[in-house]
Amino acid sequence: MTIDPMAEVVQLLRLGIRFSKLVECSGSWKIHREGTGDPFYCTVLDGRCHLTTGGQPTTILQAGDFVLVPAMHSILNESPDGPEDGTTMEPIEIGDGRFRVGNVDAPADLTMHIGHCHFASPDANLLVQLLPNVIVAHAAPRLAILMQLIWDETSARRPAREIVLERLLELMLIEAMRSGGEMASARGLARALADNRLSAALRAVHARPQHPWTIAEIAEEAALSRSAFFTRFSRIVGVPPMEYLLAWRMALAKRLLCNRELGLEQVAERVGYSSASTFSVAFARCTGVTPARYGREVRATSFSFVPPSPP
Repeated sequence: MTIDPMAEVVQLLRLGIRFSKLVECSGSWKIHREGTGDPFYCTVLDGRCHLTTGGQPTTILQAGDFVLVPAMHSILNESPDGPEDGTTMEPIEIGDGRFRVGNVDAPADLTMHIGHCHFASPDANLLVQLLPNVIVAHAAPRLAILMQLIWDETSARRPAREIVLERLLELMLIEAMRSGGEMASARGLARALADNRLSAALRAVHARPQHPWTIAEIAEEAALSRSAFFTRFSRIVGVPPMEYLLAWRMALAKRLLCNRELGLEQVAERVGYSSASTFSVAFARCTGVTPARYGREVRATSFSFVPPSPP
């Protein structure tokens, strides 16, 4: 069976939506938001604007463009001719899920579909570092279709709404990573999978996480020398090979620990540890809690309801 590392990471992140809204802007305007580190996406339906996120270079967006920020800590969005005094504005709600910025009586110069999400995975911090800081896709019709479907689903109250949204958001993340046009120099999993040598190594590791991998063996999968592989992997993925392997094993272990049917020895074996004791030491070092305690805590809270944040 062929293993797809990108699909595995996306599924394990468990992307969910907090809220989605349609924003119309007119005249000169500027919006600044501090984020919580959660995912943010934006697609421009009409018009142009400037977007700056987390100290990254400013991006010029126009109709058909899409942006995804896997971990948004700050965002500055403004018109091409921002306010001379630099004053930021607050969006005004004008309807169900619709907001206005700038002159409410003037025609809109820009229309955007904006969404704020969250990762339900307990390993979000580990996995997000495998994604680019910012994904930009210019003239992305497939993403535009997905955005419309997400907007329709968030606006309605249909049966199985949460499941449908989760699948649509997974598709959005995968499509963004596949079509992002400004990731040639961005570190992360998507760029590594576009590299034939690193892709072979990643697929091997994901196919057999239980194997007692050494860096020499992983380098052999990539048909590279150990030193060349280490340098190339670290530069493109953003973390050293064995650190990546450890993070992936811990992510898999957390998922397996939530399964009541598996004992500690079985979990340890499936993620590449020779005994439950060596696995427990490694898990506690990475997470700060023992595997047994982690499993109990997650199962106790797995059915708790967390209401979405307001826009």
